[in-house]
Amino acid sequence: MTSPHRSLEAAPARNTLAPSRRTVVKAAAATAVLAGPLAAALPARAASAVPVFRHGVASGDPLPDGVLLWTRVTPVPEALPGSGVGPDTEVGWVVARDKAFTSVVATGSTTAAAATDHTVKADIRGLQPGTDYWFRFTSGGAESPVARTRTAPAADAAVPGLRFGVVSCANWEAGHFSPYRHLAARGDLDAWLHLGDYIYEYGTGEYGTRGTVVRPHSPAHEILTLADYRVRHATYKTDPDLQALHLAAPVVAIWDDHEFADNAWSGGAANHTEGAEGAWAARQAAAKQAYFEWMPVRPALAGTTYRRLRFGKLADLSLLDLRSFRSQQAATASGAVDDPDRTLTGRAQLDWLKAGLKASDTKWRLVGNSVMISPFAVGALSADLLRPLAKLLGLPQEGIAVNTDQWDGYTDDRRELLAHLKANAIGNTVFLTGDIHMAWANDVPYDAGTYPLSASAATEFVVTSLTSDNLDDIVKVPEGSVSAVAAPVIQAANRHVHWVDTDRHGYGVLDITAERAQMDYYVISDRRNPNATSAWARSYRTRSGTQKVERSYTPV
Repeated sequence: MTSPHRSLEAAPARNTLAPSRRTVVKAAAATAVLAGPLAAALPARAASAVPVFRHGVASGDPLPDGVLLWTRVTPVPEALPGSGVGPDTEVGWVVARDKAFTSVVATGSTTAAAATDHTVKADIRGLQPGTDYWFRFTSGGAESPVARTRTAPAADAAVPGLRFGVVSCANWEAGHFSPYRHLAARGDLDAWLHLGDYIYEYGTGEYGTRGTVVRPHSPAHEILTLADYRVRHATYKTDPDLQALHLAAPVVAIWDDHEFADNAWSGGAANHTEGAEGAWAARQAAAKQAYFEWMPVRPALAGTTYRRLRFGKLADLSLLDLRSFRSQQAATASGAVDDPDRTLTGRAQLDWLKAGLKASDTKWRLVGNSVMISPFAVGALSADLLRPLAKLLGLPQEGIAVNTDQWDGYTDDRRELLAHLKANAIGNTVFLTGDIHMAWANDVPYDAGTYPLSASAATEFVVTSLTSDNLDDIVKVPEGSVSAVAAPVIQAANRHVHWVDTDRHGYGVLDITAERAQMDYYVISDRRNPNATSAWARSYRTRSGTQKVERSYTPV
């Protein structure tokens, strides 16, 4: 494996440091097809001939000595995302210790070209650990917004605490992204974790909006080509709340399926028809290219999002790619889910994860995990609840109790990983998970069938969706009514589940000290309201050395 600090940039960048430092649709990708709907969704300022930064700026993957900066410039009005047109344009950056840029520590420039959709990245190094910095981009006399970022603590630093925003599953058509706004307003985040489904691939009205498209996708068809994926990423990047969060703190992101297509695996997806929608390999490659162009992600291995970041002696964070290497999902809950020849992670990634967990000398071992690792049995749910729950979870709707898209569908990988934790007495492992559109607080037992007699190997905090339909949305009943019935039944059949909220949308805030790791769960008032309010819902924590979840009655 190459160095985890390798940059994706193909074009060389000049970096001078100061001494201190996401239904079958046959879609055309012609520029004329793309330009109309996208231009209509963009600010009027796009008509200017002056370069503009209308997709915001962002930073990501903080290191003790650096951070990855990102932006997209529109050099001329016709240089729309996905168009493939527009001149090469020089883009400069400046990094400073203060928001007023009186203490500049790094400057440089690179070229924004149509070949990379006029996106640019700058992998800044030579910065001080655990320090706030501010940065902006310039091009042709135009300046981008000013953004704050923060480096990771030094590898050997005794860090008293860390605080991360945690989000997942943001469907543009289902609502507004107010959770991003509420996280941005906190002002206390070291970074924020996006655990997958940053974009969705569906055509307008095809997925999860409780029957009402709040705001239509662009392009309107299901995205298939490189141009399509670029336009979809660009659309999301115009959201003001998402832009605000990117301005406030660095992101650490992994992908899940909808950055490609629903229930993606290494050789296809549920939402892909081979031939009618082109070759899966080409679609997957296009989705990956657009993702790396449009996201401030620095992969350790080209074409994947698995990598590891360290935050002093307090925590390291292993980030997983659970789509690129997995076997096709089992069609039913047959013995196929236990087949040792089927894999979720792929051999190399699982070995990498095991080795990293064993070698870790930090207090906490965090795992950025796009699908739930805790076992889940449906139990005795009534048919009127079972069918929508099965639809949401990807289960066979006749009541077979296994979610084959998650770790439940790849039990050999899970057994191997949990046995590794037990054999090597690896404690304080916390899985941070998205995907399922519900909030959960779980122990991760070695043997769910005998739990709690079987010990717990780790803990898991699952965050709900920002906007994507959860159970009450699918059933189309008032928020909270389904959870009141379903949650007790789920917990009775899954004794390792301490809490599940099947209905609400929101986000999490993970706060870590040497003594405990606590997830504060927040919910929003109405995903359809751009001014939705936010309220604390629950908190759960795991104390060091216990591998168990317990309730905390106040947020941090």
